Amino acid sequence: MIIVKIGGGSEINIAGIIQDLSGIDEQYIIVHGANALRDKLAEDLGQPKQVITSVKGYTSVYSDEKLLDVMMMAYAGLRNKRIVELCHQHGINAVGLTGLDGKMVQGKRNQGIRVHRGGKLKIVRDYSGKPRAVNGPLLQLLLDNGYVPVLTVPIIDEQNAAINTENDDVVRVLQQTLQADTVINLIEAPGLLEDKDDASSLIENISPLELEAREQQVEGRMKRKMLAVRKLFEHGATKVVISDGRAEHPVKDALAGKGTVIA
Repeated sequence: MIIVKIGGGSEINIAGIIQDLSGIDEQYIIVHGANALRDKLAEDLGQPKQVITSVKGYTSVYSDEKLLDVMMMAYAGLRNKRIVELCHQHGINAVGLTGLDGKMVQGKRNQGIRVHRGGKLKIVRDYSGKPRAVNGPLLQLLLDNGYVPVLTVPIIDEQNAAINTENDDVVRVLQQTLQADTVINLIEAPGLLEDKDDASSLIENISPLELEAREQQVEGRMKRKMLAVRKLFEHGATKVVISDGRAEHPVKDALAGKGTVIA
């Protein structure tokens, strides 16, 4: 079992990814983002996103009801259905889902995010949270009947309300449920870089034991990604490949070990 996480950047080669997946015999599921599409749509609608940074240095998008509506348009709507369409054009029997559908991904809403504002510690509350469980029987039903789930946010909270979450965390609970052998994370970079501004500084191999130290060396969204990868290994993952989603053959390259291999 392979979990393929497709980043939401504007330069990701979606067509190349789906073409590669059409030639894979092993069972897989797709988890995708759409952050570039969301940001453009939010700007077009006159309600640009707000980014907040927790006291621990992790960044996230402030998710009020307006942002959730935009997310549903971008993630669950346009990006999800275009990926499903492309899958069918390549002979992949895909079904598009959010964590809401059939309570596929259940989570718990954040009680508040601790941030520094104006020199004071404050608690910010929004419609975001952490995934806790996957509807395993529904997921297995789809897989056993030849469907490829194409999954994205939002997820559903304990009050049956839609909440935003990080797709990296969705991948973690999926991996726990499916015991996937390999997780492929396709991003807008050759892999993890020693210097984020130098594409030639690729880190080709990392031991899981190094992840916590690496997490302390990076900032912003990459810091959160490193935390998510570390949690994957804490819950039984054996191999994670972070590879270039802009390449001509992103999945083939990742399976061949191009990018950063953590194993």
